[in-house]
Amino acid sequence: MFDTLSDRLAATFKNLRGKGRLSEADIDATAREIRIALLEADVALPVVRAFIKQVKERALGAEVSQALNPAQQVIKIVNEELVGILGGETRRLRFAKQPPTVIMLAGLQGAGKTTLAGKLGKWLQGQGHAPLLVACDLQRPNAVNQLSVVGERAGVGVYAPQPGNGVGDPVQVAKDSIEYAKQKQHDVVIVDTAGRLGIDAELMQQASDIRDAVSPDEILFVVDAMVGQDAVNTAEAFRDGVGFDGVVLSKLDGDARGGAALSIAHVTGRQIMFASNGEKLDDFDAFHPDRMASRILGMGDVLTLIEKAEQTFSQQEAEAMASKLASKKGEDFTLDDFLAQMEQVRKMGSISKLLGMLPGMGQIKDQISNLDERDVDRTAAIIKSMTPAERQDATIINGSRRARIAKGSGVEVSAVKGLVERFFEARKMMSRMAQGGGMPGMPGLPGMGGGAGRTKKQPKKSKGKQRSGNPMKRKQQEEEAAARREAGGQAGGAFGLPGGQQPQNFELPDEFKKFMG
Repeated sequence: MFDTLSDRLAATFKNLRGKGRLSEADIDATAREIRIALLEADVALPVVRAFIKQVKERALGAEVSQALNPAQQVIKIVNEELVGILGGETRRLRFAKQPPTVIMLAGLQGAGKTTLAGKLGKWLQGQGHAPLLVACDLQRPNAVNQLSVVGERAGVGVYAPQPGNGVGDPVQVAKDSIEYAKQKQHDVVIVDTAGRLGIDAELMQQASDIRDAVSPDEILFVVDAMVGQDAVNTAEAFRDGVGFDGVVLSKLDGDARGGAALSIAHVTGRQIMFASNGEKLDDFDAFHPDRMASRILGMGDVLTLIEKAEQTFSQQEAEAMASKLASKKGEDFTLDDFLAQMEQVRKMGSISKLLGMLPGMGQIKDQISNLDERDVDRTAAIIKSMTPAERQDATIINGSRRARIAKGSGVEVSAVKGLVERFFEARKMMSRMAQGGGMPGMPGLPGMGGGAGRTKKQPKKSKGKQRSGNPMKRKQQEEEAAARREAGGQAGGAFGLPGGQQPQNFELPDEFKKFMG
């Protein structure tokens, strides 16, 4: 998603770096490149015009002209304006004071409402709620059956009293579902409504009737992110005909342009609340404009990565693993632990998607996209082909054992040897980091046991210039050194002030004070 836009913006900002000052011509050229990038990403023209106008006005102002690094300031402006057109702050669901909370899904046929109902139900269940999916799409063939299957896979309840396929009254089903939810103690009701192949009066009327029957707390408009600018036209028609409170983007992983996401919030005035970015039921999350803008600009999405890790790893497991790595040379960390960690990471989602959330990974996205997710399964197969003793102590794995493990896991002997070697290297590196030694080959960080992890003997410090044994020559050297010290003192002291003066009324920035606590 957004690969086309990210590539163009990265190339544009690269031309700005290294310039001490930006002229009006530089800013005009940058704005022109950004405009082309947005249009190629299929962003609606009114949105492009408004965005470029804001960027140019701010870039020509004092915040760039007086900045120490104008290029970074322009990137900051573009980031802030991207957050603005994506909706600004994150929009949360509104829950009813008296349950159940009713959420109605609306949209065109093929937008992915039924599958998304299951994803939303599973997401809400993970938030501690007891959702109920309601089958009000009684027109599309097998829509009721599909919702039942999705609900079963998601592990949430489904209310489907009518068979569908053109049989049943969707408005009555929606009404009855509220009482059913109260009886079965479901605190959230998700109503899946029928879609059509285009905007028509019948679709609008049925959606309006269901809305009036259940008085939903949230009406979410589901839009296919691959539709592009036409998604904005559809959204405006629904907003005027039925009305909706928020937008859910489906199939966000299916298009590299992303114009719908960048247009719909700005044009309709309704924020994007959720995004579906894969086929699995777990490929669904709340939409954060600031994080999405950060991804577009290649700065990663570390906060989402941390949240996924917190959902997957328990505090106790993390502490136990840290204590093993902190032991002598990390020898308590075994291949069993390595396998457990790998399986936990796999639960977080696709490895390529996780790597894509790291800052700077946009530069190697081709390599990331070519990652074979099955390599994790092969590694797991090799470890599971080992005996318990071999997993506890990998040093006992000799040639004959490697041959047996390779045969049991269906790989070459070299693959087993390579895995064991990588395990030892990874354990050594993680142990050094856990003990505060820094990364191998790098000096330790201040306050973290610096110096550990040096792989080569450090060269001896130079003793400096030797004094001459000739009295006349030594006197000349001393006079030259005194002149240099005097000149250095006049040029500036440790703080860059003349004559070694100390700074007066020195204050740390507020952000740094907060960081220092």
